[in-house]
Amino acid sequence: MTKNTMRFDHLVLWVADPVAAAAFYETAVGLEPMRVAEFAEGKVAFPSIRVNEETILDLAPHSFAPRMTMLPGSADSAGHPVNHVCLSLPGDDFDALRARLEEHGVPVSGIDTGLSGARGDATRSFYFRDPDGNVFEARHYED
Repeated sequence: MTKNTMRFDHLVLWVADPVAAAAFYETAVGLEPMRVAEFAEGKVAFPSIRVNEETILDLAPHSFAPRMTMLPGSADSAGHPVNHVCLSLPGDDFDALRARLEEHGVPVSGIDTGLSGARGDATRSFYFRDPDGNVFEARHYED
């Protein structure tokens, strides 16, 4: 493995309704929402979802696009989702996530095996979409 001190901090997802998106990630995916009340009160620009102690997903409304001025053309990224985001989970959590998504009526793909990622080849993987069409892969590596 690379001896790099760099860490993945956050990913910004464009969503139609950040409050609804936060509810989806909390109930169907099992992630902790952050700053949802503050967003609803107009105190912050968007809420977030905590993936782990080092990583969050920001849930940016499409109306936030004009504020994306850090680079020329940044505002044009609104509505252009990434190909997919991969979440790595231990075996029991992988199974629990799949069951929770199915309980919430979220369509999931079949199970793939041996797909390559940051930790080598995964034991199992499946895909699902959030309500805004963002694609996620859930992955389990051998424990």
